[in-house]
Amino acid sequence: MSLPQIEIQLIAAVVAVACALPGVFLVLRRMALMSDAISHAILLGIVLAFFITRDISSPFLVVAATMTGVVTVGLVELLNRTRLVREDAAIGLVFPALFSIGVILISRFAANVHLDTDAVLLGELAFAPFTRFVVLGYDLGPRALYMMGGILLLNILFILLFYKELKLATFDTGLAAALGFWPGLIHYGLMTLVSVTAVGAFDAVGSILVVALMIGPPATAYMLTDRLPRMIGLSGLVGVASAISGYWLARALDASIAGSMATMAGVLFGLAFLLAPERGLMALARRRARQRWEFAQTMLAIHLFNHEGLPATDKEFRIEHMHEHMRWEPAFTTQVVRQAERRGIVLSRDGYLSLTESGRQSAQQAILN
Repeated sequence: MSLPQIEIQLIAAVVAVACALPGVFLVLRRMALMSDAISHAILLGIVLAFFITRDISSPFLVVAATMTGVVTVGLVELLNRTRLVREDAAIGLVFPALFSIGVILISRFAANVHLDTDAVLLGELAFAPFTRFVVLGYDLGPRALYMMGGILLLNILFILLFYKELKLATFDTGLAAALGFWPGLIHYGLMTLVSVTAVGAFDAVGSILVVALMIGPPATAYMLTDRLPRMIGLSGLVGVASAISGYWLARALDASIAGSMATMAGVLFGLAFLLAPERGLMALARRRARQRWEFAQTMLAIHLFNHEGLPATDKEFRIEHMHEHMRWEPAFTTQVVRQAERRGIVLSRDGYLSLTESGRQSAQQAILN
């Protein structure tokens, strides 16, 4: 494997982790759309700063884009506070307007500059290793790697310093305000961090991959665990897996690297969505099936309990007539009786059922509840 290939994968991995860390709190706060809004709206800040500086490598572009991200959040909050539109509608009003202005300015005045629409949307990681970070004549590696490495350290530092505040503001905003933690300030701090991350990753990977890496890995981690520290760690690991597997998928298909990485982020989420041990669709299906059988066994116990000692006990307790009384299919009745016997709820003898002490307690508890 050549050095540029290694550098591309390393840059992608760092970008993935840098995007995934703040993305965890966006997913938990149900603000996934906000990352999409910020990653698109910052285009306007980049374009306006470029028109002023005429230098695509100017650090002023990063400052202007970050400010645009914060302005986007402020406009969304302003519209939301009017109570005339909901938050998702406010996002849908603000970011398309800002993004559209940026695209119009690029198409009209910067068509022959690197700020073209394809680069903005998709980025091109294959070119990232060609822009080098040179100090005193020494080539230290791709500039994007150092930029995203610095942003990654900033994200880690922010989360470590304000972990308690972020956790409290994410899960209980009212309590955070009551304890004097200023949840609004924490919110804007997080949104500023998201803006900085999106701006840093913008040139190398484009806005589509920024959104995919900021939401896909955290959403996947959310499917796998309920513990916040573990979710943050899993989110970073899933981001790295998406980046590396996406790169090799792009090589195999001769396709867009950023597009392939976004695809793999979606594939990993799809696998978690299906196979997650607690929240996956298969786990939910198994749980519902188990609950169905458990409910049927409880109903059987209640039926037997209600008819104990009555004149019609002999008829009510006969297995072959149970499906008539319970309105179950004969095959289903047989299966329920077998499972109830294995659980020790009922006893079967000569075609008749009887409750065990455990079954009697189970029926009484179900009736009382």
